Amino acid sequence: MSLSIDLAWLLMVAEQKVPGDPQVTDWGALIAAVSRHEAEIFGMAVYGDPYTRAAALMQVLLHVPALEHSNAMFATAVAYGYLVASGLPVATSPERVRDLARLVKEGKTGVHGIARELRGWIQ
Repeated sequence: MSLSIDLAWLLMVAEQKVPGDPQVTDWGALIAAVSRHEAEIFGMAVYGDPYTRAAALMQVLLHVPALEHSNAMFATAVAYGYLVASGLPVATSPERVRDLARLVKEGKTGVHGIARELRGWIQ
């Protein structure tokens, strides 16, 4: 199953999971996240499983901030929410979430490394 997300879903995650009701400061970042998530080449998904799709979302939202604050929290909430919405039993700790966000933000891992870490969040 390949779950698709849209701008409304990203806004819902921001509203429900990010404290302080941050305003969107870059709508293009949200649109880029949706587009990257849906990317296809010759009819084949670039990111073919829930882990790489969640990783692609997380990476773009951390590197291209969309909200006025709490972008790391938003990006990890989106990845977590995507995995849950895909029907996967996610269990992680705040430390693992923080460590992954830090690795991504510092550019120390790419989509496949993020996906590998996200696989470790599954029960």
